[in-house]
Amino acid sequence: METPIYDFLMKYSKRSPLRAHMPGHKGVSPVSDLEKLYSLDITEISGADSLFEADGIIKKSEENASRLYNTVETVYSCGGSTLCIQAMLHLMKQENRCVIAMRTVHRAFLNACILLGIEVIWIYPQEKNGILSGSYSTADFEKAVLELKGTPFCIYVTSPDYLGNMADIAALAKLCHAYDSPLLVDNAHGAHLAFMQENIHPMALGADLCCDSAHKMLPCITGCAYLHTSNDRYRGRLKGAMGMFGSTSPSYLMLMSLDLCNRFLAEKAAANISMVCTMADKMKKRLSYKGKYIFMGGKDPLHVVIDAAGMGADGRKIANELEKNGCFPEYAGRDAVVLLLSASERAEDIERMERILQDCSVKANAQEAKKEPPSFPKPKSVMDMRSAALGASEVISVNQAEGRICAGVRVPCPPAVPIVISGEMIDKSAAETLKYYGIETIEVIKSLSTT
Repeated sequence: METPIYDFLMKYSKRSPLRAHMPGHKGVSPVSDLEKLYSLDITEISGADSLFEADGIIKKSEENASRLYNTVETVYSCGGSTLCIQAMLHLMKQENRCVIAMRTVHRAFLNACILLGIEVIWIYPQEKNGILSGSYSTADFEKAVLELKGTPFCIYVTSPDYLGNMADIAALAKLCHAYDSPLLVDNAHGAHLAFMQENIHPMALGADLCCDSAHKMLPCITGCAYLHTSNDRYRGRLKGAMGMFGSTSPSYLMLMSLDLCNRFLAEKAAANISMVCTMADKMKKRLSYKGKYIFMGGKDPLHVVIDAAGMGADGRKIANELEKNGCFPEYAGRDAVVLLLSASERAEDIERMERILQDCSVKANAQEAKKEPPSFPKPKSVMDMRSAALGASEVISVNQAEGRICAGVRVPCPPAVPIVISGEMIDKSAAETLKYYGIETIEVIKSLSTT
């Protein structure tokens, strides 16, 4: 497959040009090891196109990506899925739509709602695994739609979630389209899903707008992402929406990374993903059979999730043991450890992962096993999110937070799933859940006595 961005950068670098333009490093690295990398980093010079007004090499590369994902339009983001989420919600704001969202969202979604002044109707999981994951009923979304009594709406879901579980995208798309309404999917962890043996990418299942974090599961530089649409209504509108929030100086190294990824997707992704899925499945079966581990059964095989709580172990201790032996997890909490594989994983690395897991000294203890971690609290909303997040605030101990109103959402990333939302009154359940996940301080609305 053609790689127009990469080809342009290579050709320009080889000319040894006089760089009378940004960036200020002028193609020269402070250290010799990175000389080639710096020589490929440019700005929007003649012939290099412009990300938000693309009509040249960037447009050609994005069209390649669109064909690979079989979309109406696919555009690049150098601001991760966060920028894509902001753009999707901006489009919904333009259409004056109410947003119905599953509660398992990334804080980037909340921040975008706050910036745009969007209030959310929350749908909570029926079955849950703490704050990281949960299963949702389409009927609950439909009930929320019916209660709107004709108000324009959209549905927003995270799929796969942090533990690799997936929403019923096809059913939700059918629900939305029955009301001529769009389905939005945060597919940050699922860029590879279009290249599995069965295409289960949201674009193939009926979603209207979808973001993928290319860097999470594909061979791309951190921060690279896609924004896809399958709906002609949004063709030609994605760039304008992204330009409201994104920098006018995108990284050409990131654009080159996305460009080269197209070639990988076209030539190697399907076969490599098939190999990774097979090896990961066998690894989990062997380690489970030996009684060493309990794994959670998310639908995405590239999420290898250790059920520490179910084992009677502490996920943080498992992670410490793994790190001592050179394996660094994506996430480790007291209840779960997430090991991410990717579309470009090498067989020898999966074999090494299995050896390290096997040698780990932390073992299952059935007597200490927990049924489940605490689920999402449901504190009462007493203030709109925007006013709460942008008003005067103070940081206090969670031990003193009961009865106070949450202001800014401060949760670590990963996993970046908010426990309490801006504008909600922090009750006992919320405070206990915050402490369970190791959050000791919280930002609250500033009290009158301290203003």
